[in-house]
Amino acid sequence: GDGAQARFLHAELVRTRHGDPAAARVAAIYEAVRGAIADHRPEALAVEAQFFYRQNELAYKVGWAMGAVFLAAGQAGLEVFQYGPMEVKRALVGTGRADKRQVAFMVRALLGLKQTPASSHAADALAVALTHLAHLRTGTTPRV
Repeated sequence: GDGAQARFLHAELVRTRHGDPAAARVAAIYEAVRGAIADHRPEALAVEAQFFYRQNELAYKVGWAMGAVFLAAGQAGLEVFQYGPMEVKRALVGTGRADKRQVAFMVRALLGLKQTPASSHAADALAVALTHLAHLRTGTTPRV
């Protein structure tokens, strides 16, 4: 609830094999997200806004992964909220120009962690989740 201490519950990096067909890779992501939703029963999902200008192939692949996340969320009746990197920095550090070390420090401090998660992807996901929590507390959640 509002004012409650944030707690770290779960982080999972879903790795797919480069040589596998796209449909199998997307299905693996979907199943992992669906399983995490079933296990942890969140009230909503928060994702990092993606911006790609000249990396068309990467944009497609991230789009497929995001589609899997949105499908799992939609089937579970969850809203999805999206935050860009500058918004995450602003919410956690107070300035959109913060560096990764400052964001990582705030993730550790807010969650009471002794060290930053080994995976930079997990650390980024926790930062996005904490940004969503900050927005919930101020009533400024941006739905996708």
